[in-house]
Amino acid sequence: MTPPHTPALIAIGETMAVVAPLDAAPLLDARVVRLGVGGAESNVAGHVAALGGSAAWVSALGDDVLGRRVHREVAALGVDTRWVAVDRSAPTGVYFKDPSRGVSYYRAGSAASRMTPSTLAPVPLEDAQIVHISGITPALSAACAAMIESVIARVAGSGALLSFDVNHRLPLWSVAEAAPVLRGIANRADVVFVGRDEAETLWGCRTPDDVREILPAPSRLIVKDGDVGATEFTAQGTVFVPAIPTEVVEAVGAGDAFAGGYLAGLLRGRSARECLQEGHERAHLVLQSTNDGIAVADIATVER
Repeated sequence: MTPPHTPALIAIGETMAVVAPLDAAPLLDARVVRLGVGGAESNVAGHVAALGGSAAWVSALGDDVLGRRVHREVAALGVDTRWVAVDRSAPTGVYFKDPSRGVSYYRAGSAASRMTPSTLAPVPLEDAQIVHISGITPALSAACAAMIESVIARVAGSGALLSFDVNHRLPLWSVAEAAPVLRGIANRADVVFVGRDEAETLWGCRTPDDVREILPAPSRLIVKDGDVGATEFTAQGTVFVPAIPTEVVEAVGAGDAFAGGYLAGLLRGRSARECLQEGHERAHLVLQSTNDGIAVADIATVER
């Protein structure tokens, strides 16, 4: 029997159940909420799958109804979930979205926070074209930090590209803790996504060029600057593509959508300008919704 093929993109990280007001009202006043799912890495995989790419998501979920809901919804997007583990002694994480006011996480001790390098033993990272991680995972636990180090080591010895979204989450760790760790991971990755404002908070960078000075190693560095646009730095030069004017309903998940669109373009051999444009188009869709980006089946896909 021929084993299933390895997806082009493998994304690794926690996905949680999400509770969000249905109409973008403040959580304090909302009467109707929606239960969905959201996580940076599975969001990226979902967008890649929506654009016709093959993508897998690797994580751990609790043996609970929320875990089953998360698994079902991610799989329904066409994302390969064969390497998602079930931890019978830990819960699935949950977070609450308060539109325009941020999020509240309930993820301490979650199944995903207990992942270790051995979690990835059956996953053929070396056979993928792109392995995607984010700066959220090493902040979850020492075991998760060790797992990310193992991913970096395995991918470095393979033909796969390591994609890294800096994704600093202040509720998980302070700037002082996060800044050197995230910089170190970024300078060992091939493709790096970072917000200009995020880079300013972490490393004092005020311009995209400043970010490139701090992160000289990635072969592709993409600096996102909100509604201004995104700049890609490569050995061939610098490319800037302006953002799409958008009436923003809720911003959470837009960065993941951008990364998913960009990586989908990269997998198809698109130019830098086309990859950046595809990233903007995915972000534009998510910014107009209270979805975290994982429910891309509810959003019209862009023309391929």
